[in-house]
Amino acid sequence: MVRIPGVCNFRSETTVLAHINSGGTGTKKSDLFGAFCCSSCHDVMDGRVKARQYTMDEIELMHREGVERTQQYWLDAGLVVLK
Repeated sequence: MVRIPGVCNFRSETTVLAHINSGGTGTKKSDLFGAFCCSSCHDVMDGRVKARQYTMDEIELMHREGVERTQQYWLDAGLVVLK
C-alpha cells in the first residue's frame, strides 16, 4: 500500500505493517495508523536504507498515503467498522 517508486519489491511475502512514527524510541501508534508495505519500503521509511532520490518529507507523505489506502482496505473488508 506504500509503493515507493524504485524501492518497492512487490513481494507480498515480505509485507509488514509499518506504523507512523510516534516520536519516541520503542513506542508505536495504534495499528490503525499503520500501512501495509514490503520490507524494502519499510527499510527506507525506518531509515535503515537511504533512497537518495526522495526527501524524508516525500517518504513520509508516501507512508501516510499508504496508511489511507490500508484504512480504506480495512473499511471495505469490514475489518474496521465506524459507528
